[in-house]
Amino acid sequence: MKALVLFSGGIDSTTCLALAIEKYGADNVLALSISYGQKHDREIRSAKAVAEHYGVELLTLDLARIFEGSDCSLLKGSGEDIPKGEYAEQLEGREGEPVSTYVPFRNGLFLSCAASMALSRGCEVIYYGAHSDDAAGNAYPDCSSEFNDHMSKAIYIGSGDKLTVEAPFVSLTKADVVAEGLRLRAPYELTWSCYEGGDKPCGCCGTCIDRAKAFAANGIADPALNRTRRTI
Repeated sequence: MKALVLFSGGIDSTTCLALAIEKYGADNVLALSISYGQKHDREIRSAKAVAEHYGVELLTLDLARIFEGSDCSLLKGSGEDIPKGEYAEQLEGREGEPVSTYVPFRNGLFLSCAASMALSRGCEVIYYGAHSDDAAGNAYPDCSSEFNDHMSKAIYIGSGDKLTVEAPFVSLTKADVVAEGLRLRAPYELTWSCYEGGDKPCGCCGTCIDRAKAFAANGIADPALNRTRRTI
């Protein structure tokens, strides 16, 4: 059995990759990294580094043109800055609307593309790293359990009952994801999460804050902050 992992090079997708490799073996796992015009395309370099670490084939796909009309603050074409502070703070006053870094139906698009590529490559399962913290407060609605259930069913039916979707962390917190990754000895020192596109994490955006809290909850320092004399 072969698996395809939606792979950004961040904590969640790296843990997903490690989990898939544990179950199926590296020879039976493909990683798919997607460029979509994100400001933090620095994460693509991390995806390559992690894939090389595991010796898995990394597929790439460029979907940037699809989002050219969007003013999502996460995209290069936007005039909006990446917001600072925790997601709960960013949601204040938005009346159920997602945060400004929500890319329109991104996970739906990614899963659809992954389904086509997975079927073409003889894979029977797609893994992706959505977790409950991202879905909380409707910050990222395409990370919710409800979204996953419906999207998974559509892909299963649309593939002629040949392709399933696994979101192993959809009911877990990011701290839970890190705990699982530590068990799997995932190479977190190679990963990237920050939404800013600089050489070092800003430490102030929602994803940087969530990352720091997840490692702190597990009683360890972020391995990526301890890298010395190593560039990705």
